Amino acid sequence: MLLLILAFFGGIVTILSPCILPVLPFVFARADRPFARNGLPMLIAMAVTFALVATLAAVGGGWAVHANQYGRYIALAVLAVLGLTLLLPHFAEWISRPFVTLGNRLTEKADAKQDSPWSAAGLGVATGLLWAPCAGPILGLLLTGAALQGASVETTLLLLTYAAGAAVSLALALLVGGRVFALMKRSLGAGEWLRRALGALVLAGVAVIALGADTGVLTRVSLASTGGIEQKLIDAVSPAPVQAAPAPKAGQSLPVEGELPSLSGATQWFNSAPLSPETLRGKVVLVDFWTYSCINCIRSLPYVNAWAQKYRDHGLVVIGVHSPEFAFEKDPANVAKAIKDFHITYPVAMDNDYAIWKGFNNEYWPAHYFVDAHGQIRAHHFGEGDYTGSEDMIRRLLSDAGYKNLPGGYVQPGASGAEAAGSGDMYRSPETYVGYARSEGFAGGQIAHGDSWHYRAPDTLTANQWALNGTWTVQAQQATLDKPNGSVVYRFRGRDLHLVLGPGENGKPIRFRVTLDGKAPGDDHGTDIDADGNGVINGQRLYQLVRQAHGTGERVFEITFLDPGVHVYAFTFG
Repeated sequence: MLLLILAFFGGIVTILSPCILPVLPFVFARADRPFARNGLPMLIAMAVTFALVATLAAVGGGWAVHANQYGRYIALAVLAVLGLTLLLPHFAEWISRPFVTLGNRLTEKADAKQDSPWSAAGLGVATGLLWAPCAGPILGLLLTGAALQGASVETTLLLLTYAAGAAVSLALALLVGGRVFALMKRSLGAGEWLRRALGALVLAGVAVIALGADTGVLTRVSLASTGGIEQKLIDAVSPAPVQAAPAPKAGQSLPVEGELPSLSGATQWFNSAPLSPETLRGKVVLVDFWTYSCINCIRSLPYVNAWAQKYRDHGLVVIGVHSPEFAFEKDPANVAKAIKDFHITYPVAMDNDYAIWKGFNNEYWPAHYFVDAHGQIRAHHFGEGDYTGSEDMIRRLLSDAGYKNLPGGYVQPGASGAEAAGSGDMYRSPETYVGYARSEGFAGGQIAHGDSWHYRAPDTLTANQWALNGTWTVQAQQATLDKPNGSVVYRFRGRDLHLVLGPGENGKPIRFRVTLDGKAPGDDHGTDIDADGNGVINGQRLYQLVRQAHGTGERVFEITFLDPGVHVYAFTFG
């Protein structure tokens, strides 16, 4: 329901977005005709076509995108003819002559044919084919949520709801526009000029779409950016984040938060045969939801690892549930390498289909669920921190289960590199996604969705702003460098800067260079670069690029990739 509400209101505000501009001439081309027989069937057909094509693109993959291109060519031809008929009355008379003759045989009212709801629906189908590739950032968010839910039927429903919201706002504009057009016809006798002006607008729209400017230039030039509106809608309908279950007072019994769900949805297991709630009875279980490129997960892993080793002979079973955030985290080889690199020896379930995630109704990375020896969830903790409280919970559940002679004290992992604790700076920069589905703080104009585009960063950035330099193709989850020597610039605050990166499709290593305030980082370099700022991308993972030797502070970071093909996903800070 949350996503449906977001989808509908996101569709309503789409009329303020530049991605709707190429569609408007086609919608208003019939603004002076009865809405029920023209505008309404056209908008319905447009919304349904958009939802179907976008669903195919989201679920079916690249073949649907290519198939839609042929539909676009047909739609462009149809709408070009429509524009010419509006612009050139003699052309309209010539092309409609056979249809008028046929219409005269069927009815004496030739005008009735022109108001056919079926012809209006046909124009709606054509317009929907043109609109589908112009989806705004709110649509990217919806597709991300739909992918997490995993059902194509739900994806279609989300897209249809989004399209319905857009159709409602267009219908209101069309109703108002129709009255304005009728008034102008009566008072000024400007019908013929309006007809020609609409024809010119339709042909201009066809030209813009044929040249690809609808997903390039128009996404970079906005009359009213809807990003802030969309984010407010998300914040308004999203539940407040839950950080942890309240700690019970001494002597107070622990609440029962539910039963340990099935683990059978795991797509693969590491370090263990498949486990189940039945085989775990009698053991205290800590379930840790994580994903290997998440910096918060990485910083909590040393504690989870230490607990697993400290209490494994005293009744504790730790289970890592790897639920991917990015597509590359679904690769078993990548996960296996991460497990080895992080020295994880406890069982890990790959949750590529989010079956275990949904069984827990989980929404966070990392998330820790504490399960007693009877298979009941007794506590949880979301995010980093409160490691002593978590260890106290483990010890309490072990004691309640009858385990004695538990080792004392608290674990002190002494982690280093990216696994070391964050700086604690409350004003550090937020996690920032580069893909258009969740990008915020971009200062280089509008992002061209899925198109190769040459970007130029502004001369100055304010805090938490970032930009691209060079030729990039920005997709929903990541940006890909199309030509060498492209860069990403970020004015950040924090001690540490991390960036999730990956090589191109061929897996060839990619060289890069980092600067801070235009100079080599020196002592402020991270573990994945040297003091001169040089590094190599040899896998899909999180790279620590900055660790300021003298603590947190505001700096201008720039990473320049000497080779093309790099995939850039997300910044995190510490």
